[in-house]
Amino acid sequence: MNVFVWYENRPLPEAVEAERRLYPRGIHGALAELYGAEPDMAVRTGVMQDPDQGLADADLEWADVLVYFGHKHWREVADDRVDALQRRVLSGMGLVLLHSSHASKIFARLMGTRTQCLRWRENDEWQRVWTVMPGHPIAWGLDREYFVIPQDETYGEYFEIPQPDELVFLTTAQGGEVLRSGCCWYRGQGRVFYFSSGHETYPVYYQPEVRRVLLNAARWAAAGSRPGWPDWARNPGPVNPAP
Repeated sequence: MNVFVWYENRPLPEAVEAERRLYPRGIHGALAELYGAEPDMAVRTGVMQDPDQGLADADLEWADVLVYFGHKHWREVADDRVDALQRRVLSGMGLVLLHSSHASKIFARLMGTRTQCLRWRENDEWQRVWTVMPGHPIAWGLDREYFVIPQDETYGEYFEIPQPDELVFLTTAQGGEVLRSGCCWYRGQGRVFYFSSGHETYPVYYQPEVRRVLLNAARWAAAGSRPGWPDWARNPGPVNPAP
């Protein structure tokens, strides 16, 4: 399975030192280490400073799943790169969007809503992630009905997204907020998963439960890239062709 990890790689000035301390190889480096340790996964990484903003057609064609972490500079992703991402998702590439990627152009494009609209606070509070669809493949291996992230940025409803096709996780916050935090959609031949946990100034991506979710999510999303759609569905023609 080919996993392509993309990171904006432009932390805010106040977050630079914390991110360097927690993720010395960047968030993309930490995620690449996670996926690269799996015997069934090959990994590439890209960042916004790379040619084609790190979203080159060759890498997207190679990928079975794209793991995407964007933040404040989402408006700067070129529309032609968003077009390329959309084409690949619709043709079967999986897409796993993390944390601030809720605001990304590609997420809004695929959802058809203003996905950047939600409540948020930065306050070092705990988040309790509830598994509300325990039979889903993304929840595999979680041995309790919830897990607690000791500190993370707080997100909350109202979150302007379409109703998920499958809601796997619901997060409650120390301050009382609630968020649909682990959401699945099917778009064309592709699968999309949004997972809210993981601000760049907290070590969330090293937490065992989160790592389990990220591995499961990549495998679930990549399943759309495998053969399964018949030719008539991939390239439909007229029902009654002209004589």
